[in-house]
Amino acid sequence: MEQAQAVSPTAGKCPFTGSGAAALKDASLKDVLAQPNAFYQALRSESPVHFDAKLNMWLVSRYDDIVTVLRDPQTYSDKHGYAAMYANGFFEEFKQILERDGGGFFADAIKDDPPGHTRVRRLLEKAFTAHRVATLEPGITAIIVELIGKLAEKGANGQVVDGVRDFAVPLTIRVICEQLGIAEFNAAKIQQWSGAVTAQISKMQDRDQMRENAALICELQNFIIGEMKARQEQPREDMISDIVHARLDDGSVLEFGEAVSLIRALVIAGNDTTATAIGNLLFVLATRPEVAKTLQESVDDDRLLNRFVEELLRIEPPVRGLAKMTTKEVELGGVKLPAHAHLLVLYASGNDDESQFACPRDFDINRANIARHVAFGVGVHRCVGASLSRMEIKVAAREISRRMADIRLAIPASEIGYLPTVATRSIERLPITFRRR
Repeated sequence: MEQAQAVSPTAGKCPFTGSGAAALKDASLKDVLAQPNAFYQALRSESPVHFDAKLNMWLVSRYDDIVTVLRDPQTYSDKHGYAAMYANGFFEEFKQILERDGGGFFADAIKDDPPGHTRVRRLLEKAFTAHRVATLEPGITAIIVELIGKLAEKGANGQVVDGVRDFAVPLTIRVICEQLGIAEFNAAKIQQWSGAVTAQISKMQDRDQMRENAALICELQNFIIGEMKARQEQPREDMISDIVHARLDDGSVLEFGEAVSLIRALVIAGNDTTATAIGNLLFVLATRPEVAKTLQESVDDDRLLNRFVEELLRIEPPVRGLAKMTTKEVELGGVKLPAHAHLLVLYASGNDDESQFACPRDFDINRANIARHVAFGVGVHRCVGASLSRMEIKVAAREISRRMADIRLAIPASEIGYLPTVATRSIERLPITFRRR
C-alpha cells in the first residue's frame, strides 16, 4: 500500500457541512444522490465503513480505506462485487432475456479478477498508450470546435441550450465511435444503450425497468455482434478489428463472449463517464465564477491546464462509487466484515476527504497532492481509458474557455436533475446560456 499523504496544515479547518451521527440514523445514499457531500462527510466522521440497509451494501468512505480496498483485489473482488450489482435482484430473468434475444449473456471480462483480468487488461492498454492518445488530440479538437460552433448557433441571442445533450454526450459518443470504427451511428440510441447498461449497476431499477433496459442491451449486443462479423470478414484500422483479431501475450485469442464484452465496455465507458465529466465541467463553470476565472487564466499554460483537469476530476468525479465483495473475513476501517460482504467504494467521498485534501470543496489547482485523487480508481482496475478521458476533458475545457463566455445556468441549480444511480453522479439535462467569444 502506498504511504499515507502528509496532512495539510489547513486540513480540518474548513466548516463542517454534515450533521454527524444524526445524518446517518435513517439516511441512505439512495436518498441523497443529487447532493451527497454532507452525507459523505458524516460517513467519514462517524461511520467510515457503514452498512446502508436500503442498498444492502457497506459504504467505504475514507480515502485510506478506499485505497486499501482498491490495492487488494484478492481480498476485495471486483468480479463478484460487480456481478452482485447486476439487475438489482432480477439477474436470472435478465440473463434469460439476453440469452434469448441478445446473442448471449456475456460477463464483463474487464471486471474479472487477476489473473483473468490481467490477460485482457494488457490488450486494452495497447489501445490507450500515451503516444496513441497524443495522436488523437488534433482530431478531437476539431470535433469539439465543430460542436461548440453548433452550440453557439443554437444558443444565439441568449437562447437556452443543453450542455449535456447538445454537447457532452454527442462529443464523447462521436470520439469513441471513431476509435471503434463505427462510421454510422445514432447518438441518441447509443445514449439509450449506455443508460441501459449503467442502470444494471444502479441499485435503483425495478423489474419493469430491468426488462426495458434488458431489451435495449439486446439491441446493443446485436449491433456489436454485427460489427464484429464485418471485421472478421474484412479487418479495418480500428479498435473493433484490433479486438476481433487480437493475439494476447500468452498466444491465445479472445473468446467470443470476451470480445463482445470488451467492445460493449468501450462503447459504454468510453462515452458515459467522460460525458459526465464534461457535463460537470460546464456545471462548475456556470455556477462558480472563480473557477471559470481560474480556467481563463490557465488556458494557455499546458501545465496549469493539466492541473485544472485534475482538480476538476477530484472535486466533481464522474464515478460516484463502484462495487467490491470480500472473499474472506477482513477488518476494514475498524469494522470486521464477513466473507461475501458487498461494498460500495465511494470514490467521490475519498476525493472529498479533508484528511487528504485541505478544504476539499475549494477548487485549488495549487494543491501539492493534486494528482492523488481516486477519480479513475487505483491499482489493477484503474480505468484503462483514463488518458483518453483526461485529454478529452482538457481539450473541452480549453476550447470552451476560448470560445464561450458568461456561461450561466438557465434554471436554479437546485432544479438540476441527476440520473438515478449509485455508480455515477450524472446530470440528466443542463440548460445553460452563454455568449460567444
